[in-house]
Amino acid sequence: MKRMSGRPALWLRMGGLLICLAWPAAMSNTIRASDNPLVERLKSTWRAQDGETIEQIISNVSKVAQFVPQMWGVAELGENDHVFVSWTRHRDNKSDEQYAITWKVALDGTIELASTYAKPMELGWRALALSLIAKEVADGERDANLSFLHDPSNFNFVTTPQGRLGDLLRQGRCTIIEPVGVDYLPKQNDKPNEKGDLWRILLLVNCDIQGPRYFTHNGVITFEKSEGQDWEPQSSFAKRIAKFPPGSWFQRTEPKEEDD
Repeated sequence: MKRMSGRPALWLRMGGLLICLAWPAAMSNTIRASDNPLVERLKSTWRAQDGETIEQIISNVSKVAQFVPQMWGVAELGENDHVFVSWTRHRDNKSDEQYAITWKVALDGTIELASTYAKPMELGWRALALSLIAKEVADGERDANLSFLHDPSNFNFVTTPQGRLGDLLRQGRCTIIEPVGVDYLPKQNDKPNEKGDLWRILLLVNCDIQGPRYFTHNGVITFEKSEGQDWEPQSSFAKRIAKFPPGSWFQRTEPKEEDD
């Protein structure tokens, strides 16, 4: 997530391209007004995987995270247009910090979310809110919404053969602690053998149940999901959650699990 600061210039991070826009000349031939047809098209056609619209996502996220929407616009960058919405963490915006979520509009008319840090929104508003709040915590922001971040029900967008992750954590009497990670990982072109182009959920939990301490105290739960695929457990604890009901997670010990 790229911070933008300093008026009279407005800095926007546009999917890897950094541009400086004279302020208040935001209605120039480089930036077009928020009532541009491309903005309206994005709002009416773009959907998260659960069917949520961008306006629903922005409205819900702004209620739980330090996320204050500012302005919509369209930037012309090379052959492609980029629709963006700028936002700040603080309503008074004394630091003049600015961020942007950007979508690329290709020549064939297809729309793609270009801001990697915002890719969790493709899973729904809760995933985006969780990722932003986790970043607030990492940045030392005051008043980060820890109750939302630690509420297991907000992780029910992660599904397993045994049910939704949040429901299973509650049944297993597990509480979420720090750190929390909700991220999108693009594949690095120079590292073809590494994982990428996937969403990753990382949780640490304490569970008030009988079981090995390396699970019940600071237990690591990691799930990953590629485009069009189901969530796949990665850590040993996640694999147990996906395979067994909560009362049966620890009926047997597998070798080398302490190393996960």
